[in-house]
Order: sequence, then structure tokens, then C-alpha cells
Amino acid sequence: MKIRAMKQSGFSLIEVMVVLLIIGMMAALVAPAILGNQETAQLKKAAIDIQQLESAIQMYKVRTNLLPTTDQGLEALVNAPTLDPVPRNFPAEGFINRLPQDPWGNPYYLLSPGEMGTFDVFSAGPDMQPGTEDDIGNWNLEEYL
Repeated sequence: MKIRAMKQSGFSLIEVMVVLLIIGMMAALVAPAILGNQETAQLKKAAIDIQQLESAIQMYKVRTNLLPTTDQGLEALVNAPTLDPVPRNFPAEGFINRLPQDPWGNPYYLLSPGEMGTFDVFSAGPDMQPGTEDDIGNWNLEEYL
């Protein structure tokens, strides 16, 4: 009767370390490209939302012959304002169903009258601080679309 020596099979520590090193290097190369695309997508989404809000405000103006004020805010596109000036021809369904949030989870802002135009619709941008240089508004949409 012949007894065979049992061979242990598996990976050595060095082989496992080499594989982990290769995976780490690949992740280091791919991660910046993915994260860069995410930031670009967020900026583009904010720009598209602002365009849609701007269009709803223009419909509001055509229908009511007024612009929503800063105090009424963008909520005036969803529900009839109760603050003066109260529009007479406000549609029962509003101008939009709900207000979107910007890609960073914050509300969009309305200044009416605006600093950059008749009215300003904007997101505070990635730093989430209104009034800083990374704000995305209806005055600089071309940069993001």
C-alpha cells in the first residue's frame, strides 16, 4: 500500500498581496474618472432644473401678469401665493407639481427682482453656500449645458 503525501493547494501570502496591489492600482486609476463624471452630471442636472424653473416662472408671468416675489419664493409655482401680490389667474394645479431639490440636497432659490436679471433662479452649488462663486443660476447656464 502506497501512501501519498497530501499536497496543500491555495494561494500564498505573496500572491494575495500582488493581486490586492493590482486591484488597488486599477481603482486609483478609475476612481478619479468616475468621480469627475459624477460632479459633471450634478452640475448638468442643476442647470436643467434651473432651466425648467425659469420656464415655469415665465409661464407664471404670462398667466398672472406678475412675477413671484422673493418672499413668495419658488413655492409660488406649486401653490397659489398668500403673500401680496396674490395672482388672480392662478391655475388650480399650479405651474409645476413639486419643487425639485438641487443635486446636493438643497432647495433652489429665487430672487425677484434679481441681481443678474429680472429674476434670478439659482442653486448654491457644491459648497452649499448661496452667494459664492460656485452658484449655478439662470445667468450662467451656458457654462453647464
